[in-house]
Amino acid sequence: QVQIVESGGGLVQPGGSLRLSCAASTSIFSIYTMGWYRQAPGKQRELVATITSSGSTNYADAVKGRFTISRDNAKNTMYLQMASLKPEDTAVYYCNAAYHTLVYWGQGTQVTVSS
Repeated sequence: QVQIVESGGGLVQPGGSLRLSCAASTSIFSIYTMGWYRQAPGKQRELVATITSSGSTNYADAVKGRFTISRDNAKNTMYLQMASLKPEDTAVYYCNAAYHTLVYWGQGTQVTVSS
């Protein structure tokens, strides 16, 4: 069982920046494809970005050019650097770790973009 803990959420003004972190309790963190998902009130959970074990990244169109996903395998941690935030980015952001049929989720961290 892998424990996933997200941190870094909060309230930020439109146009601002925020960095989310995702720590995983596994010594084999490097093999997992890691991802960020988000769920806004009344909406389905959606993909934000993923990063594979080899470092390949993928982004949702809505965040391309504004968000950057990265990972530090030595620290068993993944990050999401968010810039030029918009009110529509407001959501609970979830971290996901996946390896074949193994999938783990964190509890989520709230990001609110509002003036």
